[in-house]
Formats: sequence, structure tokens, C-alpha cells
Amino acid sequence: MLQYILKRILIFIPTLIAITLLGFIISVNAPGNPEERMVTSAQGNGETGAQSLGQIQEKKRWRTKLGLDLPVFYFSLTSLSRPDTLYKIDDRNEKEALDRLISKYGNWENIQAYHISLSKYYAAQLLFVADTNQLKQYDKNAVLETINQLKFEVSALKASYEPAIINAKMDKVSVLLSSYPFLSSFKSDFEKVKIDYLAIEKNATAWKNYIPRIAFYGFKNQYHRWLFGDGGKFSKGLLLHGDFGTSYVTRQPISDVIYSKIGWSLFFSMLSVVLAYVISIPIGVRAAAKRGSRFDRYSSVILFLLYSMPSFWLATLLIMTFANTDALSWLPASGVKPALGYPDGASLWEMIKISFPYIILPAICYTYSSFAFLSRTMRVSMLDVVNQDYIRTARAKGLPESKVIWKHGLRNALLPIITVFANVFPAAIGGSVIIESIFTIPGMGSETIYAIQNNNYPMIIAVLTITGFLTLLGYLISDILYAIVDPRISYK
Repeated sequence: MLQYILKRILIFIPTLIAITLLGFIISVNAPGNPEERMVTSAQGNGETGAQSLGQIQEKKRWRTKLGLDLPVFYFSLTSLSRPDTLYKIDDRNEKEALDRLISKYGNWENIQAYHISLSKYYAAQLLFVADTNQLKQYDKNAVLETINQLKFEVSALKASYEPAIINAKMDKVSVLLSSYPFLSSFKSDFEKVKIDYLAIEKNATAWKNYIPRIAFYGFKNQYHRWLFGDGGKFSKGLLLHGDFGTSYVTRQPISDVIYSKIGWSLFFSMLSVVLAYVISIPIGVRAAAKRGSRFDRYSSVILFLLYSMPSFWLATLLIMTFANTDALSWLPASGVKPALGYPDGASLWEMIKISFPYIILPAICYTYSSFAFLSRTMRVSMLDVVNQDYIRTARAKGLPESKVIWKHGLRNALLPIITVFANVFPAAIGGSVIIESIFTIPGMGSETIYAIQNNNYPMIIAVLTITGFLTLLGYLISDILYAIVDPRISYK
């Protein structure tokens, strides 16, 4: 059996690699700039449209911490015109602008010279401090507005790639530089920027875009760091320590958030599975053994009604009936424990007793549709088994009907139920978004919908990756249960 399990795990390895690669691709191509999500916007500094030096340094720090200053993968298929260092550009908009310029002109040397001179010019503007004696004769607010507008236009120029837009912004910058005499010192530097851009158009080599080239980066790349970490400096790695990165919302490690939330989702999922199987198997077996009887007809109607009920509707109905002061105020309407928490020094049994009233209504909503589906599945499977030759042989030998059904028939009818069991683990990590939201359960369902609403991509990718892993684990458990239940299935 151990050999069989090892073989199955080896088969799952390529699938696990594909799951991690898919999650990584989604995270890399997700919209927005992760480093900008981590940086608090500057307030009260009088600047609009342009970033302060503090913001730029903070963005670089987060870029290094998140590993965004590394190449994406072990290699990349590129062209002769593109450098293998474009990933080092901090700003995603600037990187896209450079990529578009390369696609249009193909001469990276000239494009790089233009980008360097423009970046230096922008940095010089950020450090510029006008002499207060020179500003006495001007309106201070007007001067500040002009300087900020100048910084904004140069900043926008770094992210521009269309010739018409670039020329229009350069003309706008030239007009702004002519507004005040103390800005004349920037005119000569800006002329160099204009000359470098003209060199791009003059020395275009677009043919280089059609010559393919493979760039290799080794193990220092974002994917390798995501899987194996960077030695613990900023990341411990997904495979070795389950490190999914940092939350964009709370700046906490994703693994800490998952560990704090997954407990209740796992509890309710496992509880619902146990209850569903304990209830559904006897109902399904009895309905099949007494096919066409009153029990079979009535149970079919009730189960179909339960299965057709939306969970949010039943949850609302239960709350309005059993957690309503105007009806039956028997149970609490939300949460999993009192608002003030458990008493100090409470034992495990005392905590269970305190939480039990909170668990009843959510457990019903988690379970009812499952045992409705499983009962019908069990009935159909059992009907197929009771018509087999070995069942007729057992009856012909004079065995009691209960022994024929529960000993000889049940074991072989469990295979479809085991197949359904394979989907239990993936459902556990995601939780139930609707039920957890209605009953205010602090589980993974609520956390997942919160992550989607706030574009918290590391959390979304973590849920995707763990769900894929648990799906494989569910299939492995199903394969083992197949062999245990049916002796005809060999581990080999």
C-alpha cells in the first residue's frame, strides 16, 4: 500500500507544478502595482501628480521585499532588440512605455539613453528648491502650481510612448520652463532629453524585433523565490514553509491570515460531511431496499425540496424563526462565540458548551443540501447493487434481508459516495461565502470574498493554490478508499 501511495504522489507532482505555475502567472499579470499598494500616499506635502522622493524610496524598498526587482522566470523568449534587464525598471508604466518604444523602433541603446537622461532630469526636479529671495516678486501659489505641473508633465512623459503625445508633452514642458527666470537652468538639461528622443526616431532598427533570442536568468528569479524563498531574508518559500507572501491590505503574512481563519471553515466543513454521511447513507439504503414504498416516496419528495432550497434563503428563514425576539429567540443569530469571548481559564469542554448554540444554525445550512444529494446518490447506487447476481445468491441462501443489504450490498454501493468525498477537501479551504457572511463566521469564505473585493491578489492566489493541492489530496484518499472498500481494486 505504501508503494501505491508513493506512486500516486509522484503522479501528482507534475500537476502540483502546473498549479503553482498557474497561480504565479495570475499573480504576475494581475492588474495594478503591488509596491504602490504597500506605499501610503503622501499627504500634506503640496505635491499633486508627481511622487515625492520618500514615496519613490518606499516603493523601491517594497519592490525588493516582494521580489519584483528580479526576472520573472528562469528564462524568457525575447528578441534581439530587447535587453535582458528590462525587469529592473521600477515603475510598471515606465516599463510598458519602454517596451512599446522598443517594439516601434528596436534600438535599445538610444531608448536607454533617452530613459536615463529623462530619469535624471525628473530626479533633479524633485530635488529642486527655489531661492526664496527669487520668489518674493511672484505669487507663491502660482509658482508652486507651475512647479508641480512641471513635475507632473515630466512624470507623465516617462510613461508615454506615442510620438504625438511625447512631442506634445515636451512642448508643454518647454512652455512651463519659460514661465519664470529661475527655471531657465533646467532648459539646457531638457534640451538633452529632446535630443536623445530625436536620436531614437533617427536611428530606428525595427528589424531587430523579428530576430528571436533566449535570455537565461538562472535561479535568481521571481518564480524560484516564490517556491523556495530567498534564504529567509524576505521570503521563506511556498514549498518549504508555506509562505504565500504578504497581504496587500493588512501587510501581514498570508500564511498567518490563513491559519487564523481556516479553523472554523474546516470545522464546519468536516462537521457537515460527517452529519451528511451519517444521515444520507441510512436514508439512501432504506429507500433502495424498500423501493416504491411510502418511505421511499416521502423521502424523495422531502430530499428534493431540501436540495432545491437556496442556502441563503434557508439561513435567513432559520434566523428569522429561531434567533428572533419576535418569534423563537432560542439561538444566537451570528458569530461562533460570545462577543466578549470565552471566560478566562475556560476548559475545552466549557468552550464547546458555550459555542454549541452558535453552531446549530450554520451546521444545518452547511449540511442539508449535502445529505439530500448524497441520499439520492446512495439510493441509485444501492438499487444497482441489489439487482446483482451475488445479492440474489445471498438471498437464496436464506440470509436475513438486513444482512444482505447492510453487509453484502452496502460495501459495493459505497464507490459513488467515495467519489463525492474527493471534493470535500477543496470545499473546506474556500468555506461557504454565503453562509459565513450571513452568520458572521470568521472563516476562509468571508476572507476570500474580502480579498476579491479589495483586489488582495496574494490571498486569492493562496486560496487557488491550496484548493488545487487539497483536490489532489482528496483524489488520493478516494483512491485508497476504493481499494479498501472493493477488494477487486488492486493497489497495483
